[in-house]
Amino acid sequence: MKSFLLSCKASRKILGAVVWFFLIFTKADAQSYDSLALYLSQNEDIPYYLAQAIAIYPHDPRAFTEGLVYENGFLYESTGLHGESSLRKVNLSTGEIIHLVEIEDQYFGEGLTIVGSTLIQLTWKSRVALLYHKDTLELEKTLYYPYEGWGVTYDGSHLIVSDGSNLLRFLNPVDFSLIRELPVISGGKLIDQLNELEYINGKIYANVWHADIIAIIDSQGGEVVGWIDVSQLEEKRNTREDVPNGIAYDAENNRLFVTGKRWSHVYEIQLPELIK
Repeated sequence: MKSFLLSCKASRKILGAVVWFFLIFTKADAQSYDSLALYLSQNEDIPYYLAQAIAIYPHDPRAFTEGLVYENGFLYESTGLHGESSLRKVNLSTGEIIHLVEIEDQYFGEGLTIVGSTLIQLTWKSRVALLYHKDTLELEKTLYYPYEGWGVTYDGSHLIVSDGSNLLRFLNPVDFSLIRELPVISGGKLIDQLNELEYINGKIYANVWHADIIAIIDSQGGEVVGWIDVSQLEEKRNTREDVPNGIAYDAENNRLFVTGKRWSHVYEIQLPELIK
Protein backbone atom coordinates (compact mmCIF):
# COMPACT_ATOMS: atom_id res chain seq x y z
CA MET A 1 0.00 0.00 0.00
CA LYS A 2 1.39 3.37 -0.99
CA SER A 3 2.14 5.68 1.94
CA PHE A 4 3.16 9.29 2.06
CA LEU A 5 3.86 12.52 3.93
CA LEU A 6 0.71 14.63 4.13
CA SER A 7 0.52 18.37 4.63
CA CYS A 8 -2.29 18.64 7.13
CA LYS A 9 -3.72 21.76 8.82
CA ALA A 10 -6.22 19.71 10.84
CA SER A 11 -3.48 17.50 12.22
CA ARG A 12 -1.47 20.62 13.03
CA LYS A 13 -4.26 21.87 15.28
CA ILE A 14 -4.77 18.44 16.86
CA LEU A 15 -1.07 18.14 17.64
CA GLY A 16 -1.04 21.63 19.09
CA ALA A 17 -3.79 20.58 21.47
CA VAL A 18 -1.85 17.44 22.39
CA VAL A 19 1.22 19.51 23.22
CA TRP A 20 -0.82 21.81 25.45
CA PHE A 21 -2.33 18.74 27.18
CA PHE A 22 1.19 17.50 27.83
CA LEU A 23 2.16 20.86 29.32
CA ILE A 24 -0.81 20.99 31.67
CA PHE A 25 -0.95 17.41 32.89
CA THR A 26 2.75 16.57 33.10
CA LYS A 27 3.87 19.99 34.36
CA ALA A 28 6.61 20.00 31.75
CA ASP A 29 8.58 23.24 31.91
CA ALA A 30 10.75 23.03 28.78
CA GLN A 31 10.40 26.19 26.70
CA SER A 32 10.30 24.10 23.52
CA TYR A 33 6.85 22.70 24.31
CA ASP A 34 5.48 26.20 24.71
CA SER A 35 7.17 27.37 21.51
CA LEU A 36 5.97 24.36 19.56
CA ALA A 37 2.40 24.68 20.77
CA LEU A 38 2.35 28.36 19.85
CA TYR A 39 3.68 27.60 16.40
CA LEU A 40 1.17 24.83 15.73
CA SER A 41 -1.79 26.90 16.91
CA GLN A 42 -0.82 30.23 15.29
CA ASN A 43 1.58 29.75 12.38
CA GLU A 44 0.40 28.15 9.16
CA ASP A 45 3.17 29.49 6.93
CA ILE A 46 5.65 26.70 7.60
CA PRO A 47 4.97 23.30 5.95
CA TYR A 48 3.76 20.59 8.30
CA TYR A 49 3.83 16.91 7.33
CA LEU A 50 2.29 13.80 8.81
CA ALA A 51 4.70 10.88 8.32
CA GLN A 52 3.56 7.45 7.23
CA ALA A 53 5.88 4.56 6.49
CA ILE A 54 6.74 3.47 2.95
CA ALA A 55 8.92 0.63 4.27
CA ILE A 56 9.36 -0.96 7.70
CA TYR A 57 12.43 -2.76 9.06
CA PRO A 58 13.01 -4.62 12.34
CA HIS A 59 14.73 -2.86 15.24
CA ASP A 60 15.94 -4.17 18.59
CA PRO A 61 13.24 -3.08 21.08
CA ARG A 62 15.85 -3.07 23.85
CA ALA A 63 17.93 -0.42 22.11
CA PHE A 64 17.70 2.95 23.85
CA THR A 65 18.53 4.76 20.61
CA GLU A 66 20.48 8.00 20.89
CA GLY A 67 22.23 8.26 17.52
CA LEU A 68 21.69 6.75 14.07
CA VAL A 69 23.53 6.90 10.73
CA TYR A 70 23.29 4.90 7.51
CA GLU A 71 25.97 3.73 5.10
CA ASN A 72 26.08 0.97 2.44
CA GLY A 73 23.16 -1.08 3.70
CA PHE A 74 24.02 -0.80 7.38
CA LEU A 75 22.81 1.33 10.25
CA TYR A 76 25.35 2.45 12.83
CA GLU A 77 23.57 3.04 16.12
CA SER A 78 24.50 4.55 19.45
CA THR A 79 22.45 3.46 22.46
CA GLY A 80 22.31 5.07 25.88
CA LEU A 81 21.81 4.46 29.61
CA HIS A 82 24.61 3.93 32.13
CA GLY A 83 25.74 0.33 32.06
CA GLU A 84 23.79 -0.37 28.86
CA SER A 85 25.31 2.01 26.32
CA SER A 86 26.66 0.56 23.10
CA LEU A 87 27.82 1.16 19.56
CA ARG A 88 26.28 -1.15 16.96
CA LYS A 89 26.52 -2.03 13.30
CA VAL A 90 23.14 -3.33 12.16
CA ASN A 91 21.88 -4.86 8.93
CA LEU A 92 19.06 -2.53 7.89
CA SER A 93 16.98 -5.15 6.09
CA THR A 94 17.06 -7.85 8.77
CA GLY A 95 17.76 -5.91 11.96
CA GLU A 96 20.64 -8.31 12.69
CA ILE A 97 23.33 -6.83 14.91
CA ILE A 98 26.54 -7.43 12.98
CA HIS A 99 28.87 -6.01 15.60
CA LEU A 100 28.24 -4.60 19.08
CA VAL A 101 30.68 -2.73 21.28
CA GLU A 102 29.71 -2.19 24.91
CA ILE A 103 30.62 1.23 26.26
CA GLU A 104 32.32 1.62 29.65
CA ASP A 105 29.77 1.96 32.42
CA GLN A 106 30.66 5.56 33.30
CA TYR A 107 29.56 6.72 29.86
CA PHE A 108 26.03 7.35 28.64
CA GLY A 109 26.11 6.97 24.85
CA GLU A 110 24.53 9.75 22.81
CA GLY A 111 24.70 11.14 19.24
CA LEU A 112 26.63 9.45 16.44
CA THR A 113 28.02 10.48 13.06
CA ILE A 114 30.53 9.38 10.42
CA VAL A 115 33.46 11.50 9.28
CA GLY A 116 35.48 9.66 6.66
CA SER A 117 36.53 6.35 8.18
CA THR A 118 35.75 7.48 11.73
CA LEU A 119 32.64 7.04 13.82
CA ILE A 120 32.22 9.81 16.39
CA GLN A 121 30.03 8.99 19.38
CA LEU A 122 29.15 11.61 21.97
CA THR A 123 28.54 10.94 25.65
CA TRP A 124 25.94 12.74 27.69
CA LYS A 125 27.60 14.44 30.68
CA SER A 126 31.12 13.02 30.64
CA ARG A 127 32.43 15.70 28.24
CA VAL A 128 34.10 12.96 26.21
CA ALA A 129 33.68 11.94 22.57
CA LEU A 130 34.61 8.41 21.54
CA LEU A 131 36.23 7.91 18.13
CA TYR A 132 36.13 4.49 16.45
CA HIS A 133 37.39 3.04 13.20
CA LYS A 134 34.24 2.58 11.12
CA ASP A 135 35.17 -0.83 9.70
CA THR A 136 36.27 -2.53 12.91
CA LEU A 137 34.44 -0.47 15.57
CA GLU A 138 37.74 -0.39 17.40
CA LEU A 139 38.07 2.55 19.77
CA GLU A 140 40.94 4.66 18.46
CA LYS A 141 40.91 7.63 20.83
CA THR A 142 38.84 9.90 23.02
CA LEU A 143 38.57 13.66 22.78
CA TYR A 144 37.50 16.27 25.30
CA TYR A 145 34.06 17.62 24.43
CA PRO A 146 33.08 20.87 26.22
CA TYR A 147 29.28 20.49 26.18
CA GLU A 148 26.58 18.03 27.15
CA GLY A 149 26.39 15.48 24.35
CA TRP A 150 22.97 15.07 22.72
CA GLY A 151 22.93 14.88 18.90
CA VAL A 152 25.65 15.17 16.26
CA THR A 153 25.78 15.17 12.47
CA TYR A 154 28.30 16.14 9.76
CA ASP A 155 27.71 18.54 6.88
CA GLY A 156 30.87 17.65 4.96
CA SER A 157 32.90 20.39 6.62
CA HIS A 158 31.79 20.70 10.24
CA LEU A 159 30.29 18.68 13.03
CA ILE A 160 26.89 20.04 14.03
CA VAL A 161 25.97 19.26 17.64
CA SER A 162 23.05 19.77 20.01
CA ASP A 163 23.00 19.90 23.81
CA GLY A 164 19.28 20.04 24.54
CA SER A 165 19.14 23.82 24.25
CA ASN A 166 17.97 25.93 21.32
CA LEU A 167 21.56 26.23 20.03
CA LEU A 168 23.22 24.17 17.35
CA ARG A 169 27.00 24.44 17.37
CA PHE A 170 29.28 23.97 14.37
CA LEU A 171 32.62 22.44 15.36
CA ASN A 172 35.92 21.68 13.69
CA PRO A 173 35.80 17.87 13.23
CA VAL A 174 39.53 17.52 14.00
CA ASP A 175 39.84 19.26 17.36
CA PHE A 176 36.17 20.08 18.18
CA SER A 177 36.91 23.82 18.33
CA LEU A 178 33.86 26.06 18.00
CA ILE A 179 33.22 27.64 14.60
CA ARG A 180 29.80 29.21 15.14
CA GLU A 181 26.55 28.92 17.06
CA LEU A 182 23.11 28.80 15.45
CA PRO A 183 19.94 29.58 17.45
CA VAL A 184 16.91 27.65 16.17
CA ILE A 185 13.73 29.71 15.78
CA SER A 186 10.16 29.12 14.63
CA GLY A 187 7.49 31.80 14.49
CA GLY A 188 9.72 34.12 16.51
CA LYS A 189 10.10 31.53 19.29
CA LEU A 190 13.28 29.71 20.23
CA ILE A 191 12.97 25.92 19.88
CA ASP A 192 14.95 23.99 22.48
CA GLN A 193 15.21 20.32 23.49
CA LEU A 194 16.90 19.66 20.14
CA ASN A 195 18.18 16.10 20.24
CA GLU A 196 19.27 13.62 17.53
CA LEU A 197 20.41 15.29 14.28
CA GLU A 198 20.84 14.49 10.60
CA TYR A 199 22.15 16.80 7.87
CA ILE A 200 20.28 16.43 4.57
CA ASN A 201 20.65 18.67 1.50
CA GLY A 202 21.44 21.86 3.38
CA LYS A 203 18.87 21.24 6.11
CA ILE A 204 19.30 19.89 9.64
CA TYR A 205 16.67 17.40 10.75
CA ALA A 206 16.31 17.37 14.55
CA ASN A 207 14.20 15.30 16.92
CA VAL A 208 12.53 17.56 19.50
CA TRP A 209 12.68 15.58 22.73
CA HIS A 210 9.27 14.38 23.99
CA ALA A 211 7.40 16.12 21.17
CA ASP A 212 7.03 13.34 18.52
CA ILE A 213 8.21 15.95 16.04
CA ILE A 214 11.17 16.37 13.71
CA ALA A 215 12.13 19.99 13.05
CA ILE A 216 13.63 20.75 9.65
CA ILE A 217 16.05 23.62 10.13
CA ASP A 218 17.79 25.89 7.64
CA SER A 219 21.49 25.34 8.32
CA GLN A 220 22.42 28.94 7.53
CA GLY A 221 19.82 31.02 9.34
CA GLY A 222 18.41 28.61 11.93
CA GLU A 223 14.76 29.05 10.92
CA VAL A 224 12.50 26.02 11.03
CA VAL A 225 11.35 25.46 7.43
CA GLY A 226 9.19 22.42 8.07
CA TRP A 227 7.89 19.99 10.68
CA ILE A 228 7.41 16.22 10.39
CA ASP A 229 4.95 14.62 12.81
CA VAL A 230 6.08 11.03 13.47
CA SER A 231 3.53 10.30 16.21
CA GLN A 232 1.56 7.81 14.08
CA LEU A 233 4.47 5.55 13.11
CA GLU A 234 4.95 3.32 16.15
CA GLU A 235 2.20 1.79 18.25
CA LYS A 236 1.60 3.34 21.67
CA ARG A 237 4.66 3.07 23.83
CA ASN A 238 4.71 2.23 27.53
CA THR A 239 6.84 5.00 29.00
CA ARG A 240 7.61 8.65 28.39
CA GLU A 241 11.21 7.67 27.64
CA ASP A 242 10.40 5.60 24.54
CA VAL A 243 10.22 8.63 22.29
CA PRO A 244 11.22 9.18 18.66
CA ASN A 245 14.99 9.54 18.51
CA GLY A 246 16.96 8.41 15.50
CA ILE A 247 17.23 9.91 12.01
CA ALA A 248 19.41 8.46 9.23
CA TYR A 249 19.74 9.36 5.56
CA ASP A 250 20.75 7.25 2.58
CA ALA A 251 22.13 9.94 0.26
CA GLU A 252 22.72 7.59 -2.67
CA ASN A 253 19.12 6.42 -2.82
CA ASN A 254 17.48 9.47 -1.21
CA ARG A 255 15.93 7.46 1.62
CA LEU A 256 15.08 8.78 5.08
CA PHE A 257 14.90 6.44 8.10
CA VAL A 258 13.53 7.17 11.57
CA THR A 259 13.19 5.17 14.76
CA GLY A 260 12.95 5.73 18.51
CA LYS A 261 14.13 4.61 21.90
CA ARG A 262 13.07 0.98 22.42
CA TRP A 263 11.05 1.01 19.22
CA SER A 264 10.50 -2.32 17.47
CA HIS A 265 10.88 -0.87 13.99
CA VAL A 266 12.89 1.44 11.78
CA TYR A 267 10.63 3.32 9.35
CA GLU A 268 11.48 4.67 5.93
CA ILE A 269 9.50 7.82 5.20
CA GLN A 270 9.49 10.10 2.19
CA LEU A 271 11.40 13.34 2.15
CA PRO A 272 9.01 16.29 1.94
CA GLU A 273 8.83 17.50 -1.66
CA LEU A 274 9.01 21.18 -0.78
CA ILE A 275 12.33 20.88 1.00
CA LYS A 276 14.24 18.19 -0.87
